[in-house]
Amino acid sequence: MFKKFSQLGRAFMLPIAILPAAGLLLGIGGALSNASAVQAYPWLDQQWLQTILSVMSNAGNAVFSNLALIFAIGLAVGLANGDKGTAGLSGGVAFLVYTATVSGLLQLFTPDKTIDTGVVGSIVIGGTVAFLHNRYRKIELPRFLGFFGGSRFIPIIASFTAIFIGVFFFLVWPPIQNVMVNVGEAVAKMGSIGTFLYGFLLRLTGAVGLHHTIYPMFWYTSLGGVETVAGEQIVGAQNIFFAQLADPNHTGLFTYGTRFFAGRFATMMFGLPAACLAMYHAIPKERRKDSGGLYASGALTSFLTGITEPIEYMFLFSAPWLYVIHAFLDGCSFFVADLLNIRIGNSFSGGLIDFLLFGVFQGNARTHWLLVIPVGLLWAFIYYAVFTFFIKRFKVSIPGMEADDLQENHFVLDTNTSLNQEAQIIIDSLGGEGNILSVEACATRLRVGVKNSEIVQKKIMQQLGATAVFEINGGIQAVFGGKADLYSQEINQIMNRDN
Repeated sequence: MFKKFSQLGRAFMLPIAILPAAGLLLGIGGALSNASAVQAYPWLDQQWLQTILSVMSNAGNAVFSNLALIFAIGLAVGLANGDKGTAGLSGGVAFLVYTATVSGLLQLFTPDKTIDTGVVGSIVIGGTVAFLHNRYRKIELPRFLGFFGGSRFIPIIASFTAIFIGVFFFLVWPPIQNVMVNVGEAVAKMGSIGTFLYGFLLRLTGAVGLHHTIYPMFWYTSLGGVETVAGEQIVGAQNIFFAQLADPNHTGLFTYGTRFFAGRFATMMFGLPAACLAMYHAIPKERRKDSGGLYASGALTSFLTGITEPIEYMFLFSAPWLYVIHAFLDGCSFFVADLLNIRIGNSFSGGLIDFLLFGVFQGNARTHWLLVIPVGLLWAFIYYAVFTFFIKRFKVSIPGMEADDLQENHFVLDTNTSLNQEAQIIIDSLGGEGNILSVEACATRLRVGVKNSEIVQKKIMQQLGATAVFEINGGIQAVFGGKADLYSQEINQIMNRDN
């Protein structure tokens, strides 16, 4: 099971890599182009500035709006044994067929309903396509159907399979979605305990992109409160907050409905960046240089914009139980913010931008924003300690976490060889093309299947810069850092094999 989750985590590395940049674009652009933010801060109302911010927001949103599709493609590519381009195309086509099937069934039978399966649908589609691809990509059909054999068969079989998966989700998902709605209605009636459950369930469902079924009920319906502002009855926590923000006569603390926002800031600005630091410190020192940029960008994205997926997907699939602990801590953050009457709203998420706009700039008397600082520092300590302990205790497979059995006698090859020449040297050190069964790479490690591991010359790969070369289950793994993927592609190209 651990091995399967590790494979799944590696498969998600490609789509995950684009999330930090998309998160910064969406977070900054979305928060500062929000109509309520512009109304509250007239200096933002500059046409040239709003044009730039809108483009940034739309660019980032293009990624997050299609995250399920991107993950389906990425998963199919990551789990395919070869001919990965066909696998990715098949994953994309299958996901589109799947969503169209669900949409068509909804229009026919329940036109007033919607179904959002989030990343769950991506995992099922991407995993199924990868299975079909690995099983049938070399299939031979009868001669009169020969054109559709081999890799061309995969998009066809994947599309038909996606129809059945769509029918399955159409039948089984609505009851699951209804349970989420009912739980949300119960949470709204439970005071501070309900606030904890809201934060916990919001983070827990966020793992697979289903948090969109929870928070809108509290932000935009009576579950988030009903208050009269400027003589008008307003429903929904976010609607009430922005109405009070725009009301020049409003005094005192903002609406109690901000309990559905205020708990985010300690986790997103302090907790998860500290978790990044813990993960960075947990990996061996000699490998931190290769992974430092990934952790730094994830931490910065969470701190500035409150977008947490780039961090969470680093450990979600290799240690889902650790994600549950993270969700529990996030729920506790909401609980503490509720008890302390922290009343900060938000337009997008719980990062520094919204913290400044709707906390600091509104004054402590209206928001109690000063309390976020000590709570956040405490949360940073807790997250760092928790992640450090569990990652080291259970050897969680996070980016950069490689085996500790470094080989001695590490040499650096003093030559100006090209990537192609270095790849050829690796091929020779592996016993030649005839000894190589497969070549692939994860974040930092070149993974090679070989027929005979005894003829592999590990020292030559160390001379090329591998910090470790070791044998696992009859295969060879060499830690080349960021060049692992480049070597994988170049070696497969030299051997005329699809990677």
